[in-house]
Amino acid sequence: MSKTVSRAKSVVLSEADPWTAGLLLRGLVILAAGLALLAPLGFVPIIPVATGAIAVPESQGGPALIPLGAPTPTPGPVALVTPVPPAPQVIRVGVVPGHAGSDSGAICPDGLQEAQLNAQVADLVAGMLRARGWTVDLLDEFDERLAGYQANVLVSIHADSCVYAGKTGFKVARAESSYIPGSEDILVSCLSRYYHARTGLPFDANTITFDMTRYHAFYEIHQNTPAAIIETGFMLDDRELLVERQDVVAAGIVEGLVCFLEGEPVR
Repeated sequence: MSKTVSRAKSVVLSEADPWTAGLLLRGLVILAAGLALLAPLGFVPIIPVATGAIAVPESQGGPALIPLGAPTPTPGPVALVTPVPPAPQVIRVGVVPGHAGSDSGAICPDGLQEAQLNAQVADLVAGMLRARGWTVDLLDEFDERLAGYQANVLVSIHADSCVYAGKTGFKVARAESSYIPGSEDILVSCLSRYYHARTGLPFDANTITFDMTRYHAFYEIHQNTPAAIIETGFMLDDRELLVERQDVVAAGIVEGLVCFLEGEPVR
């Protein structure tokens, strides 16, 4: 009995399906039409569907602005950095006129004094070096500033006595015991070569004494300051050069210093 009833209901529903579907379809159409009419009047809320799109705010009295992406930053003014060239190193030279502020040095029978010649030549040397833009310190023989003195180079200017008739020539020496022998050897070489080339005097190595190699100033100045002592000539046989052509004497010394510090002579 139950099997018969179930089969009958299945047959009825099966036969009624087309009619039921049509009825439902007509109802949905009517409902959609009604909603379409009521939505503009505000009776039916419109629920937005969430998406990944960017929400566009409603414009207040103007066209809607549609953001197209992140705003492009406006570049500010670019600071132009002008490189500052390093300040050129100012060369400092110490010049000691032999016996200055101390004594007269060697004196010839006619009264010519070594200290006077040394001072005159040293003044010319200082002027030529300053003309190159170098700083020059003129120092007395026992100047207090010699203690620990630091410079690119120091030169002490002397002249030989009138004792030996027929003796001519010049000589240059550095400290017997040096912290910078290589540098001071170059200094001696430069002074010797350029002084000889300028004055024509021969180099008299045989008369270099301990008074030169153990010159007191060598052991007072800073150990890294290159230094040399020069005997510019003999006050008897080389007098004409030492007295009448002091500009030549000074030029020979200056060119030797330039050779040492810059690697080239004065032109």
